[in-house]
Amino acid sequence: MRVDDWYLTEDVGELLDRAGGFLRSRPGMHVMALTWAERVRTRGPAAFGGGTPLFGALESAGEVRAVFYRLPPRGVSVTPLTAGQADSLAARLAGVLPELPAVSADQESAAVFAEAWGRHTGATSKARDLRLRLYRLGTLTPPDPLPAGRARVLGEGDLDEAAFWCGEFAKAVGEDVTVNAGTWSSTRYADKRYTLWETPDGTPVSVAGMNPLIGGQIQVDIVYTPAQLRGRGYAAAVAAEVSRAALAAGARDVVLFADLSNPTSNALYQRLGYRTLADWGTYDFVYAEPEAR
Repeated sequence: MRVDDWYLTEDVGELLDRAGGFLRSRPGMHVMALTWAERVRTRGPAAFGGGTPLFGALESAGEVRAVFYRLPPRGVSVTPLTAGQADSLAARLAGVLPELPAVSADQESAAVFAEAWGRHTGATSKARDLRLRLYRLGTLTPPDPLPAGRARVLGEGDLDEAAFWCGEFAKAVGEDVTVNAGTWSSTRYADKRYTLWETPDGTPVSVAGMNPLIGGQIQVDIVYTPAQLRGRGYAAAVAAEVSRAALAAGARDVVLFADLSNPTSNALYQRLGYRTLADWGTYDFVYAEPEAR
């Protein structure tokens, strides 16, 4: 295999056999590839749109150097790439996926792939306004004092409650998805464990979720408090509780994403002990209309 060759497969098991060690070697930076590969492995691609997935690994001197995945109708996501690696991937994918809708990755890798994709396909790219920062937990520092109340973990009998809170979160962040008991199994929310913060009278006021342990890492994903209840310490309390639970579950690394346009949440996570790992970006691609004949 040449240095600029990418091994492509539609089988997530083949990808993990080939590149699982590489993905686990940097679990923080590879969090999205690890998470989605595990979801496809356990739930099948039909749970995420039904299209045929495509995975790839770049190898050099017998070692994997980079990975990508594409789950239709979503765009392509990549692990960190150099400019040369991005160019070789764009050249390879242009022959099999000539009209990708987008690329998502750490900011630098997304930018160099978007530039390379434009060279190979003629597409123009536009960065999405949504900018995320990936944090990794250092030393957990729970809020002191905690707000009055307690944490409650949702179990299998709490599906309706979990679906309600995730649906509220999805609406708040503008995610185009319906979350209820009927659609639950086909959403990204179904594989998480959720914790509510409740006031002393049992009223739920904030929620946080965490993904399963993958590659020694747990991602905290989602943290949400209704707008009218913010500023009372509920989000900090429930995020701290879920972070503690992730460590207790054996996670060597605990990570989460935060919207950079929300300084309040970013400051909250930093107070809890989270430190910046990378900024994340997405570029959407626009293609010229075919000329009329």
